[in-house]
This record gives sequence, C-alpha cells and structure tokens, in this order.
Amino acid sequence: MCSVERDDYMQVPDRSETFRGRGAGFNPPNRFIDSAYVEHDDVEEPYVPSLEMEYIPDASKSIIASNDSPDLSFDRSINAYRGCEHGCSYCFARPTHEYLGYSAGIDFETKILVKMDAPKLLRQELMSKKWKPQVVFFSGVTDCYQPIERKLQLTRQCLEVLAEFRNPALVLSKNALVARDIDVFARLAEHHAIRVMLSITSLDAALIGLMEPRTSRPKARLGALRRLSDAGIPCGVMIGPIIPGLTDHEVPAILEAAAAAGAQYAGWTALRLPHAVAPIFQDWLERAVPGKAAKVIAKVRGMRHGKLNEPDFFKRGRPEGPHMQLVRSLFEQTCLRLGLNHERPPLSIASFQRPGEQLGLF
Repeated sequence: MCSVERDDYMQVPDRSETFRGRGAGFNPPNRFIDSAYVEHDDVEEPYVPSLEMEYIPDASKSIIASNDSPDLSFDRSINAYRGCEHGCSYCFARPTHEYLGYSAGIDFETKILVKMDAPKLLRQELMSKKWKPQVVFFSGVTDCYQPIERKLQLTRQCLEVLAEFRNPALVLSKNALVARDIDVFARLAEHHAIRVMLSITSLDAALIGLMEPRTSRPKARLGALRRLSDAGIPCGVMIGPIIPGLTDHEVPAILEAAAAAGAQYAGWTALRLPHAVAPIFQDWLERAVPGKAAKVIAKVRGMRHGKLNEPDFFKRGRPEGPHMQLVRSLFEQTCLRLGLNHERPPLSIASFQRPGEQLGLF
C-alpha cells in the first residue's frame, strides 16, 4: 500500500504549530492495512492524530529477541518499550509500529507499548539451561532510556538482572538518563561485561530540538558521557545517523567533543529511510529546514544509487558514492588523530553464573 516515495502519500498540510514537540508531522497509512484516514479540503474538522501519550501493556511472553541479520554485530537484544517517545524524525524503527496495527508517524511517538514483565521474563530466560551466555544489546530497535524509563525503570531492572548473572551488555541511548544507572554498570564492569554508547547526531541544540524533539540535548549527552568515563565505565560515542547535507560536516566536532568527555571509541551509521520513514522525514525537512531539503534528499539518493533506501543486507549500512567516501575518510582520520578506536574494551562471558550455582573447582 505504501511506497518509499513521498509523492505517493497524501499531501500533508503545514502543521508546525499543531505538532510542536513531535518529529513526525502526520500519520502515514499503515502498509498492512487497506483503509486509512485521509484529509479532504471540504471537511470542517479534518482528522488529526492524537498527541496524547498512551502507555499500553504489552503481554509478550519473552524479552530476549534474536536476529539472524548477517550485517548486524549482535544476535540478542532487549526492548522493554515498543515505539519511542523521543520522536526522531528519521528513526528507522518507525515501520515496526505497523506490525502492531499503528502508524509509523505520530502513533510511533505517542502509543508506547510497555513490557512490564521484562525483568521477570529476563530472569526466567537466563535461568534456563537453554541460555548460552552472550552479549545482549539494549536499544536494538527503540531507545531503552526514553522518557517513560525515568518512572518505570524497566531497563534498570533488566540491567540489574544481567549484573546478578554477570551477563555482558552493550547499551546505546540518546538520553542522558543512562548515567542514572552507573552503579549497575559498575557491577558489570567488574567482570568486563559492559559498554555504553551515547548517540549524538549533532551538537546544534536547536536542530536537535526539531529533529529529535524529546531526546536529551547534546550538552547533556556529553555530560552523561563524562560521568560514565569518570566512573570507569567503558564508554563511547555513536554518530548516528549521519545525515548528508545536514549534519555530515559536524563529524570532527562531535568526535572531538566526545573524546574530551572521555569517550574511548566511536562508531557511525548513515541515514536510512525504509518504508514510511521516507515520507515522514521528507515532510520534516520541508517544515524544519526547507532551504536544505532538496540538497539532503539529493545526497541521500547519491549514496543509495538514486533511491531513498537500500534494504539489502550489507548495502543498507554501507552507503556508497564519492560524498560518503569522504565522510568515511573524515571519520577515520579524526578518530586516528584523537586516539579513538585503537582498541575497544572487550566484553566477556567468562564470569557468567546463575544465582545459586557454584563454580566448578576445576
């Protein structure tokens, strides 16, 4: 039902005021549902998606997700929340909300499914003899430290379970709230079982306020990075995503700021616009940075062989073209100059132990 091309969607009126504080400007049709609300000029009160936050119980029976994607660096992940209040306009995870019967637009930011049993389920899965200790990634889909985490603390409780079992974890977030859990990270760090990354897209607080409306601002993220580093927690920065024509020029500055805050390593990802993300992001560009919209889209097509998205494994995470080659080189040279990425802190499963079990003598 949906195409990645913006022109195939309904025309969206300017709602910069109506949708203040949201990354998406509308609810695109769900590609799995044949019917949808559409707007017509002849109605007095057109349909407008609700901006009220809804936290919906998720009755999932398991919490550790697995993937067999050959181009991802992790096999197991935990997502206590489905949907993300951060509302990043470019978020590649938006289409996952369509599997639940919602839209990838405003719905993704306002209808958050919550797995209240996540810590209990995690304990059950780790206690099972079927579980083989391995790294578990937090924020493999949506951010594990989105605003509701401050109240519910599901991510913290899951980390406490992992610390009890000494099972390694890799954490990625755009929220400075991650520094709240330094005490749990410290317990994991004793067994070389934790790495934490702060995702920083731009150092421009005004741009972040428009593009990632409910995330922590760059200064706060750098502050969290400093707190993690000072506490001895292995930590780094993820520049993700790099948006050509909009944020790519900031790569050296972000790396320099992160290194000054104590980052030990760095990574990056490029903008991806799968399915409904393309029209949502294009609409955002036209509303937020209209003077740069055409330039950004042209550069995205330039790194995706003329398309807005490249879904194939390995290709989706490795954009091509002369411009992205320059960006990649700039990233690598800056990391070399700053001493980043010489060696990433290892993650070990050697100390894994189920509560109540005794280690063998030999």
